[in-house]
Amino acid sequence: MYAIVEIAGQQFKVSKDQKVFVHRLAENEGNKVSFDRVLLLDDNGTVTLGAPAIEGASVEAKVLQHLKGDKVIVFKKKRRKGYKKKNGHRQSLTQIIIEGIVASGAPKKAAKKEASKAEAPAKTSKKGDDLKKIEGIGPKAAEVLVAAGIDTFAKLAEASADKVKEVLDAAEAKVQHLDPTTWAQQAQLAADGKWDELQKLQDELNGGRAV
Repeated sequence: MYAIVEIAGQQFKVSKDQKVFVHRLAENEGNKVSFDRVLLLDDNGTVTLGAPAIEGASVEAKVLQHLKGDKVIVFKKKRRKGYKKKNGHRQSLTQIIIEGIVASGAPKKAAKKEASKAEAPAKTSKKGDDLKKIEGIGPKAAEVLVAAGIDTFAKLAEASADKVKEVLDAAEAKVQHLDPTTWAQQAQLAADGKWDELQKLQDELNGGRAV
């Protein structure tokens, strides 16, 4: 079993009994530490991904020692400016040993995904038709019609032009200028799946209105 965990701003792939050098931690030597920013878990081939972290999962470790890394030379120079500067840097580090990986959050995350999949068909079944395929109906007009219960081509085909006009006139959105005279005719063709005939009719229209 291994985990990808974030420690002091860095990401590490760790497993039990592994020793890791990380940026200096505030804990004293010999103290126990726990890191809950676990981004990935692999339990014998079963991989769990976090979003971004896995809820409930953690990596338990123990601080072994504080030390400094090897010296790094930092040399700066500017051409034709007479500027040269040489510095040395030793990064403060902490050595820790991984004592265990707690994966209690993995089953909970998987359960959430399974629940969301189970809900998907119900959401799909409630979805209406795309009324914007009717020439003259834009996004705002479609929202107004759906809010009024006219959310399918069949319902629009059954609604009279006067009724649709009343819905548009009563809306807060600026859709009162639209002319729904041909919407029922177009919607009937769409409901019957006669897309070629609908396209031919729409070629003869101007903004949803008969020319």
